[in-house]
Amino acid sequence: MRVGSFFLEASMTEEAIKSNIRTIRDWPKPGINFRDVTTLFENADCFRAVIKSLVGWARERDLNCLAGIDARGFVLAGALAYELGLPLVLVRKKGKLPAETLSENYTLEYGQATIEVHNTDTIRGQRVLVIDDLLATGGTALAAIRLMRRLGAERVDFAAIINLSELPGQQLLHEDGIHTFALCNFNESE
Repeated sequence: MRVGSFFLEASMTEEAIKSNIRTIRDWPKPGINFRDVTTLFENADCFRAVIKSLVGWARERDLNCLAGIDARGFVLAGALAYELGLPLVLVRKKGKLPAETLSENYTLEYGQATIEVHNTDTIRGQRVLVIDDLLATGGTALAAIRLMRRLGAERVDFAAIINLSELPGQQLLHEDGIHTFALCNFNESE
């Protein structure tokens, strides 16, 4: 996984990004350190630097479509789609999309879940970036990537603000041939 220091502005280091992410211990269950990016979104300068960094990496990948994962991934993907002038597909939690959908089940750090995407031709033949706030076990990311492939994507990449480096997500995406990018790494002791 490429970590984003190359793309960060001089005023916004990896440590500055990390300092704008709140950690909530033992949530949603004991033993989980929840990395809350809503505090980063509240800092306009930090949020702008994050988007500029993600845009820089995305431009290198020659993408032509974005897919944002429910819900924090929507915030990032919406800003990226606007900046890059690309279409955006939403990957939602089960039961939230009104039209015909495709679904994928996956395992989280703390349970099971299902995501869905509209059965759309927007993805067919496209180079798609799936984006979310963080990469942990890889379950959500791989489920979204499978959905993009089922919709006919030519290539799928993945980007996030955070990589939880002690969890297997990064390795699983690498083994699946996915180019990945994160702006910072967290370990459990932080």
